Amino acid sequence: MLDKKAVLDERELGKQRLTEEELDPLIGDRPSLDFLISKNELYRTLKMKEKPPSRPQALRLMAKKPNPIRRPIMRRGNEYVLGFVEPKLETLLK
Repeated sequence: MLDKKAVLDERELGKQRLTEEELDPLIGDRPSLDFLISKNELYRTLKMKEKPPSRPQALRLMAKKPNPIRRPIMRRGNEYVLGFVEPKLETLLK
């Protein structure tokens, strides 16, 4: 488990959603589907695995409906980690 100290700014995505402009740098050059939870009902309903949305479509969807976005979203400067990926979080906190 991580044993680092950090000051966190919390944001409840259901109440204060991320905009497309905020999501774009979070995703960077990586595939947008990497940032969606494949077990989420909306992901399955829209059959995103079979028909992946384009990047603009994915950004629009995440901005409107944040439930399928992987959490937590951690940022330090220009470095981002989405989802609980302990090695990446360790690197972010160094």
